[in-house]
Amino acid sequence: MKPKNRIHIIDVTNRDGVQTSRICLSKLQKTMINLYLNEMGVFQTEFGFPVTRHETNYLNANLDLAKIGVLKPIRLGGWLRATVSDVEAAFKSTPKLKHVNLSISTSDQMIMHKFKGKLDHKSVIGEMKEAVKRARDLGAESIGVNAEDASRTRMEYLMEFSKAAKKAGADRIRYCDTLGCDTPYTIYERMRALAEEVKLPLEVHCHNDLGLVVANSICGARGVLDAGFDAYINTCVNGMGERAGNADLVSVILAIKYGTGFKDKYFLDEKIDLKVTWRICKYASYAFGVPIPINQPGVGSNAFAHESGIHADGALKDRRNYELYDFEELGRGEPEIIETGRKITAGEYSGIKGFRNVYEKLEIEFKDDREATEVLELVRYANVHNQKPLTEAELMFIAKYPASARKIFTMIP
Repeated sequence: MKPKNRIHIIDVTNRDGVQTSRICLSKLQKTMINLYLNEMGVFQTEFGFPVTRHETNYLNANLDLAKIGVLKPIRLGGWLRATVSDVEAAFKSTPKLKHVNLSISTSDQMIMHKFKGKLDHKSVIGEMKEAVKRARDLGAESIGVNAEDASRTRMEYLMEFSKAAKKAGADRIRYCDTLGCDTPYTIYERMRALAEEVKLPLEVHCHNDLGLVVANSICGARGVLDAGFDAYINTCVNGMGERAGNADLVSVILAIKYGTGFKDKYFLDEKIDLKVTWRICKYASYAFGVPIPINQPGVGSNAFAHESGIHADGALKDRRNYELYDFEELGRGEPEIIETGRKITAGEYSGIKGFRNVYEKLEIEFKDDREATEVLELVRYANVHNQKPLTEAELMFIAKYPASARKIFTMIP
């Protein structure tokens, strides 16, 4: 019998991940992350900021890709401040937007020392309610309300805020451990109590300032499930995110699937496909310019390496002696071919002959020289856009969806 409640993944790499200090993603790279997340079966990607002008064309291009079924069934969610002005600006610039998360601070610390008298506890709730109602009026199909700094918010006020959000029309509440100060014990109790009181599905959004981000995420989700509601965990690919990062996408999934006391009682969205793991993590590492740590769960170069005599002997006899899950499940195990001889690449100064040679190796043919020249122009733009050589997946995307690529590369709406 299919269990009633389960855990879904809302990945926020393209919103919180790109807010990581000193690094960024191009709009093409953000699009590729969305494509990989869709292939992986992730429920929703928080794909950007609808009120930020340089995001507008990228957001609309991705919404177009969703409309034609390329980014489907994944949901594309926009992040907004919980204000009517942000909501109205978002639906004006991205009229096909259907899924939003509206965020506002709820802790005494932030209400008193961030808002500095512009808002008090009562007006925080009032602003949020008006924003939720306006989003619904403008066509939002799903609305999450984010309680920023929920982990430092007084519980009675957090419940009052969340019940007001539900009454205004919110579908979910996002419990944000914004400073990463919760522990697995506190977040379980708080999120279970909140779900039981408000009677809504909850999202858990954690940061890694104390190194507890994955533990907090699954314990918060467990509290929601124990209260009888679906839970949504916010993740970032490779654990990117502000300061010490967000919950690593792959680590969260592995913890749910293989954690003792978790795997047999709590269930993950059945659409999740770990086979995409190796490709998405390698791509994100290349795009961000941040190497994957050698000891990263699942994808680190030592994740399945054994040197100690006892360990090597045990692993060779039966991998279950020293390996919790199969590397094949994560899309690993196939040899990677590295070209060591002549290599023709496609870049911002490529000519048509070298360019066509690159695409012939990808088994992509063009109808005529005009089509090839159009794609070449886009590939040149893409190299300027990314400031690094394009991956095969990026080259294939540009050739297959040139109109979307052109929109993505254009910064001015």
